Amino acid sequence: MQADLKTFSSLGVHGLTAVSCIVAETPAVVSQVHPVPVNLLQSQIELLLKSYPVGAIKTGMLYSKSHIVAVCELVADINIPLVVDPVMVASTGDPLLVEDALLAISDRLLPLATVITPNLPEAGILLGRPVLIAEEQEKAAYELAEKYNCACYLKGGHLPEGPDHQDLLVIDGEMTRFTAPHIEIDQTHGTGCTLAAALTAGLSKGLSIPDAAKLAHDFAHEAIKSSLSWVMPGTEKKISHLNQVLNWAQVGS
Repeated sequence: MQADLKTFSSLGVHGLTAVSCIVAETPAVVSQVHPVPVNLLQSQIELLLKSYPVGAIKTGMLYSKSHIVAVCELVADINIPLVVDPVMVASTGDPLLVEDALLAISDRLLPLATVITPNLPEAGILLGRPVLIAEEQEKAAYELAEKYNCACYLKGGHLPEGPDHQDLLVIDGEMTRFTAPHIEIDQTHGTGCTLAAALTAGLSKGLSIPDAAKLAHDFAHEAIKSSLSWVMPGTEKKISHLNQVLNWAQVGS
């Protein structure tokens, strides 16, 4: 949520948040996850939709089936672009939802999306098979777009390390590739949230999906390139965090 707000602000839009979970988390560990009551989540969203001219909506971590259904009930019949980041597992490998949420994401939430932004492990979960190499990434992007009848931005950060990273956008059966050089840092925590938030910001400003996707790709790459690093107090372990405090000039807009 903090990454989203920094991204929205950097890209010139006013971000609003509805808190679904309180999480004790750093780039290195997820310590605790405490979901908010479902009725409180709904109340937050209802109030924001009534009070602000919302240009686009992004979903992130939704902990349970009840949380997902509550969101779906509110966004199913509104004509606002919806970006769904199907957050399932933290960068640390810790699960970020309970088991009954997976089916609800696939059956209820993703079919409502304008754009979905899974990473490769999430694509593998949604398709029921591993997505590990570039050829599998391409096939998965087409399949996910067709399965959920929406645009699919499939992130490639989990591909085997090489000189470049490749993200794919499939919309209306056409594929666009976004590539960027590999950047060696200690952690890449928060890249998915940042990219989905930047894409949402672009849509809220009236950009087409391909143009918003390019903006998101460029913004996320710059955020990684300008990451902040430090040594954890009392240890020798170095960790990094993305720097989402960028300006339009840095992402070529």
